[in-house]
Amino acid sequence: MNRVRRHYVRWVAWVSLIILLAGAGTAVAQTNTSANLALPGGFIPLKLNFGVEAAQQPQDVDIGIKILFAITLLTLAPSIIMLMTSFTRIVVVLSFLRSALSLQGTPANQILIGLSLFLTYFIMQPVWAQIDSRALQPYLAKQITSEQALEEAAKPVRTFMLRQSRPKDLELFVGLAKLEPTSPEKLPLRVVIPSFIISELRTAFQMGFLLFVPFLLIDLVVATVLMSMGMMMMPPATISLPLKILLFILVDGWNLVIRSLALSFGG
Repeated sequence: MNRVRRHYVRWVAWVSLIILLAGAGTAVAQTNTSANLALPGGFIPLKLNFGVEAAQQPQDVDIGIKILFAITLLTLAPSIIMLMTSFTRIVVVLSFLRSALSLQGTPANQILIGLSLFLTYFIMQPVWAQIDSRALQPYLAKQITSEQALEEAAKPVRTFMLRQSRPKDLELFVGLAKLEPTSPEKLPLRVVIPSFIISELRTAFQMGFLLFVPFLLIDLVVATVLMSMGMMMMPPATISLPLKILLFILVDGWNLVIRSLALSFGG
């Protein structure tokens, strides 16, 4: 305990010394700015300022707006990827698969999310290509305005979500929003997005149930055999887990699951 305390005191002393030296260097730098003097040995202390200053030129305002827009887009990017693409269905089905195999931490969450992201990129590639050709490239070429670019970029995404949404879910949110009857292509995104999300969750749960059935049968068979042999003290998972993994390998489970996920989007 004394050794830990001495180490802690020594660490605090070093941090305090560094802060004092940094403060002294900043003060010396501010004092010698008008005279353009450098410290002996060629050492020039650094000065770091945090603050908000008024824009001096119009391009400064333009750069500031672009930075603010980029930060906002990065903040919303995870929600856009998860809720407006195929990511939701893929990650839910893969989570169901891991639970059906009775594997709590294998594959790890990072692997499942990474695989879901790459599959999402693969499945959504036609949509990205349409957004690039219809909205991004014309906007970069200054052929359309930013409002027109956003409108053109929303069309392929809306088409994809409408193709995967159930009419019953669309009718639900149209009724909740109290909208007049209109064609699906003219529905606002505030109606299309939640309809798409609950449709994706329903489809993912259906696929997850189908994945559970064969592995549940293995659990039932193993539990019945153990009870008939009088081995009621042995946990059935001890025997069923290797059998589940063996079955999944023999049928090439990853290939079948990924193929089913890709084809479920009409690919």
